[in-house]
Amino acid sequence: VQLQASGGGLVQAGGYLRPSCATSGRTFNMYAMGWFRQAPGKEREFVSAINWSGGSTYYADSAKDRFTISKDNAKNTVYLQMNSLKSEDTAVYYCAARPATKHQYTYWGQGTKITVSS
Repeated sequence: VQLQASGGGLVQAGGYLRPSCATSGRTFNMYAMGWFRQAPGKEREFVSAINWSGGSTYYADSAKDRFTISKDNAKNTVYLQMNSLKSEDTAVYYCAARPATKHQYTYWGQGTKITVSS
């Protein structure tokens, strides 16, 4: 499985972005998908996740009420709608895939950089 994240960029505080993560493979609908981020000088942290069907979503406290994760199994793509962006959201955002039979994220994308200017 290969993951390709895109949609990052520079945005002003209070603005929005919608990065996406396209995946290869025929079993996308069997994967839970997650978004993680790593800010300069910090460890990578969880942002949001969605289960294989798209019926359950999970958010870090920092993302609740501002970010929305969604999954389009027909397009093999997962999205992260990011609203009301803050300077502390500046980071490289990574998407990851977790097979239904695994407890850990097995596949990772290359990351897309998001910079929020204050």
